[in-house]
Amino acid sequence: MMRQEGTGEASIGVIGGSGLYDLEGMTDVRHVEVDTPFGRPSDAIVVGSLEGTRVAFLPRHGRGHRLNPTGIPVRANIYALKTLGVQRLISVSAVGSLKEDFAPLDLVIPDQLIDRTRQRVNTFFSEGIVAHVGFAEPFCPAAGAVVAAAARDTGLTLHEGGTLVVMEGPAFSTKAESMLYRSWGADIIGMTALPEAKLAREAEMCYATMAWVTDYDCWHESEETVTVEMVIQNLLKNVANSREMLRRVIPRLGEPANCTCGSALKDAIITNPEVIPPEVKEQLAPLVGKYLQ
Repeated sequence: MMRQEGTGEASIGVIGGSGLYDLEGMTDVRHVEVDTPFGRPSDAIVVGSLEGTRVAFLPRHGRGHRLNPTGIPVRANIYALKTLGVQRLISVSAVGSLKEDFAPLDLVIPDQLIDRTRQRVNTFFSEGIVAHVGFAEPFCPAAGAVVAAAARDTGLTLHEGGTLVVMEGPAFSTKAESMLYRSWGADIIGMTALPEAKLAREAEMCYATMAWVTDYDCWHESEETVTVEMVIQNLLKNVANSREMLRRVIPRLGEPANCTCGSALKDAIITNPEVIPPEVKEQLAPLVGKYLQ
């Protein structure tokens, strides 16, 4: 018998980035250990209530920041959140700026991605079943609009829209690479939005990113030398801001979404159901079960 699509533990999910390893203010908390066909997630998932809304929180790098960007078990993370019932997922991440007017401590809600990763599995559909989801708009516009509306209620400097380059890491860009990305018109650069965004789309989740600028990338000629200490200070300030933003955003995400994320797999599965191996149907049931009845 195929697994159920989700247990209904929480319809809202948050993946915390660098520095954000817990959600303050959660009540009725319990830690959920989830096994998936793709291994264990980055850490135990914290399920509880925040501002009266059920939410599942997962630290992307593990508590204590144990996992580098390439080593994050993204398929396990998204799959585990799906089995808990998550339908709308907010990612929190630290990014570098590729433009003068995207300053440190600014909040960016990107709407486009450029994939420069090389070593990461970026699909659930790699064996026995093929699906091609639409990805022209990689972030959910409805979820992004909710984040933007919450940000406008604060004193934060907000950039609504922007192109995020996702690099492999863990080393930062060379200056030549940084200049190349600027020539492409990209706005910010980070290491974790992919394959997270692709897998969230395959899992039919609404996915949006709160990208917090910590520094200008190495293209920037500044009178003040950027140090690791400065970046960490900005990172900690951004973590405090992200916690405040999440308190505002999460209750608003419970409203019905005007988007197509929840049906991304409709007509996307190309493989004839009769030739899909039973074990693959079982493994991917939380994602495809409703289409393979």
